[in-house]
This record gives sequence, structure tokens and C-alpha cells, in this order.
Amino acid sequence: MKTYRNLLFLAVGCAFLMSSCGASHTTHEEAGTFKVSQPIQQDTVLIKEYVSQIRAIQHIELRALEKGYLQKIFVDEGQHVKKGQLLFQIQPTIYQAEFQKAQSEVEFARVEYENIKALADKDIVSQNEAALAKAQLEKAKAELALAQAHLTFTEVRAPFDGIVGKFEEVRLGSLLDEGELLTTLSDNSKMWVYFNVPESEYLDYAMSSNDSLEVVKLRLANNRLFSESGVIETIESDFNNTTGNIAFRATFSNPNGLLRHGQTGNILWPKPLEGVTMIPQKATFEVLDKKFVYLVDKEGTIQSREVKVEGELNHIYLISSGLKSTDTFLLEGLRKVENGKKIHFELINPTEVLEGLHLHAE
Repeated sequence: MKTYRNLLFLAVGCAFLMSSCGASHTTHEEAGTFKVSQPIQQDTVLIKEYVSQIRAIQHIELRALEKGYLQKIFVDEGQHVKKGQLLFQIQPTIYQAEFQKAQSEVEFARVEYENIKALADKDIVSQNEAALAKAQLEKAKAELALAQAHLTFTEVRAPFDGIVGKFEEVRLGSLLDEGELLTTLSDNSKMWVYFNVPESEYLDYAMSSNDSLEVVKLRLANNRLFSESGVIETIESDFNNTTGNIAFRATFSNPNGLLRHGQTGNILWPKPLEGVTMIPQKATFEVLDKKFVYLVDKEGTIQSREVKVEGELNHIYLISSGLKSTDTFLLEGLRKVENGKKIHFELINPTEVLEGLHLHAE
């Protein structure tokens, strides 16, 4: 019995020693060699993205110019129309009668003037009577022109090539008031895309002589790029004091009519950067919306440092301040270390690090 008890204690002791050895081995692995690297500086292109509003270069309201009943509708919503094409006809009966009456009055005044002028030429009547008859003729002609204008206003025609918008609350037989909205017309052969830019970026653009900064791309609501590139053509005159932004306008050709007035999208503005400092995003950690890295000195001592991020690419942060090209930062295992601790480290070539992240420009 005593021998059995001794064997049992021996077995428990061996199990404890084996467990201790395993724990020691695990601790050694966690405190093993860490990978570190250094920032890399090179030229790149940063894609800045801005929410945008898409507008047709011409977008107008079509309204009734005369009061009357809507007699005919010659087009449908969403239809492409040509300049001068007849869209709506307001009942012209009254205006047609007024036009014919004005024509008759012109003819009467013309005959009367010719008779009085013939008498004046023979000194039978005074020249003043002839002048008065001529004035009456000119007045009749003016009234005819006015009647003709009113008659013309009963026809609503397209002032330019475009797309007919939604019909408002008007249907055949509707009684229209003068100025009542019928529909809209949009010329979307070219589109104006508006986006807001912060003051600092406006100044960078305004002070640059790089023409390539004027070329932008458009990402549509389905996350696909529009086929045409746009060109920044104008900048609004005033800053918005609430947001500190100013509106830019880029013009895009729209040969296939894909873009419509009122769409939304995102402007992608490529901006070349020279000698920018880059590090992997995975080498940073965040505290209260601030970015930090762990620097490693020659003895392997860890020390955190805040960095300012200017922009980002795929898995890459572009650093504007906080790092020098000679600094060494912890690449992996950020959760396993803390300030003041020493580590064993292996320096990885920065170029190899970036290549391993599959860096590519959009």
C-alpha cells in the first residue's frame, strides 16, 4: 500500500513538471522575436473622395404662357425631344379669333391710309391727316403682332434638345392658369457635378500649376466608375462659413445619356504626392481617435508615439507627421507589448513589407 501511494505522488509530480515546462515554453514563444520595419518614402497618388450632386447643364421648367384648356399633349414623360418640337397645345380658339380681328383692322387701316395719302399728295387734305392715318396703321400692325404672340403662346415648344420630365398635375382638358407648371426639360448631353472642398485643399489646388489636378472621375451609386473623365471648370465665389467648404464644379460628357439630373455620386480626385511617408495600417493602433505606433530603439525598448494620417491607400497610411525615415516601428504583435518593455526584434526591409500588402494605386 505504501509503495502504491509513493507511485501516485510520483505520477502527480511528473504531470506538474510537464505542465510547468509547457507553460514556460508558451511564455518563451510569446516573448520571442518581433518583426519591425521602417517608414518608406516615395511618390504616390492619393485619391480623395467627395460626395457630389449631378445636374444637367440645362434644366428648366416649362410653364403655360396663356390661360386656357390643355387641348393636346404631343410627348410623354422621359421622352427625348428636339429643339422647336411641339410639346403642348393650349386651346387657341379665342386667340385665333383675336388674331383674325387684328388682321382685318390692319387691312382696314392700310386702305384708309393709302386713300388719305393720295388725297394729301393732291393737297386735298393736309399732310397731318395723312400722318395720323399712317400712325393708325402702325398701331393696327402692333396689335396684330401682339395677337400673333398670344396665339403663338398657346403652343409650348422645346427651347433646346432634351428629356421631358414628369408631368405635373396637368392632363388633357385641364384648365391652365397663366404661368402654371407643365413639366421640366433637361439637356443632359453634358453634366455638371458639384462637390464641396475644404479650404486647405482649395488653396493647394489654386496655388498649383499642375494641370492634371483638373481631371476627376465619378463613382456612381452602384459603386461603379462612370466611363468618362470630368474636368474641373469652375469654383464658386464664396465659402460656406458654416462648413468651411467651397463648391467646385466638374463637367462630364454624357454621350450615352446614362447620367440624369438629380443623381448622386462620389467625385474621385487623384492628387500626386511627392516623397510621402508610408507605413502599413496594421502597424498602428488607435486611442481616442488618435493614431499611434510603437517605436523600437536599438536596445529593443518599446515606446508609443502619435502619428498624423494624411490619407490612406490599400492597407497603407500616408503619414504627414510623427515619423522620420530612420525610425523603427513594431510591425506585428502590438497587443503583446507595452511602453518601456524590451523585445528581441528582426528588421524587415520596408519595400518587402509594402509589396507583401499588395499595394496598388486606384
